[in-house]
Amino acid sequence: MKLRSPSLVELHAFLAVCRLGSFRQAAEDLCVTQAAVSRAVQRLEQHLGDCRLFERSHQGVVLSERGRQLRQLTERHVLALESATALFVAPRAPGKLRLSVIPTLGTKWLLPRLPRFQARHPGLDIEMRQFRHDEDFSRDDVDVWIDVKRPRRRWPARLQATYLMGRDIVPVCAPQVAPRLQRPADLAREVLLHHTNFPDNWARWAHAAGLQRELKLGPGYDLSMNLIFAAKEGVGIAITQPCLIERELQTGELVIPFALPVSTGRGYFLCIDKDRPATPGQLAFIDWVQEEAKRMAESV
Repeated sequence: MKLRSPSLVELHAFLAVCRLGSFRQAAEDLCVTQAAVSRAVQRLEQHLGDCRLFERSHQGVVLSERGRQLRQLTERHVLALESATALFVAPRAPGKLRLSVIPTLGTKWLLPRLPRFQARHPGLDIEMRQFRHDEDFSRDDVDVWIDVKRPRRRWPARLQATYLMGRDIVPVCAPQVAPRLQRPADLAREVLLHHTNFPDNWARWAHAAGLQRELKLGPGYDLSMNLIFAAKEGVGIAITQPCLIERELQTGELVIPFALPVSTGRGYFLCIDKDRPATPGQLAFIDWVQEEAKRMAESV
């Protein structure tokens, strides 16, 4: 059966605006930004066929006729779901957000940015939980996952997976190696480092670059962190996502010899269990990390 119902994140935002009559007050109540509430309501309106749920004016917002119908049909059920969940789910410690993040992205991209999030939400404690490569997302000790979409893997039906970043890959090398690379065909003479979980990355890039001959792969690494380190040391040329090498590009430890980003169709995804009520901490983090990803994309 195809599911038609909207997400609980969107319904909570909608019902908060209904109760309080203000997007600003709803944002304060949910501990998120006003923009996050506005986007959630907009997604809900689009999901329901671009119907307008609120009439907006300089005096505030009031429910439209469709909005009144939706509130009447959903509010008691959402409240009942909250009450039912409280009976079965052990209460989570207040002011705590538990994250499981794929290691290299966590170390190279997320952790350097987390002080900005904690400055915005000083009462929210972050706990980094162990990342599992065989994750089935059934754990109750994680609130938000950031994981990579893997080949031939489908997300569980209960999971809300939202693309965050990292679809594109580029070749990278130490600066002393770059002068040998005048055109993509020169790669055939080099040692090509690769990620053992994604051995097709070089073939994807070579096809997009118009190379006719197949490139021979060199050493493989099961962690992008080690792949990047090897490239910095001049072991060979790696292929990876630019979001993982921000600092190395800024310091000049790595360079991109060919500015040809190629999509893998995968990338990193922000994941939550949509069957569990979203907490204010979850909503705050989701809104913030999406802002950070957007800011990074715009700066490239």
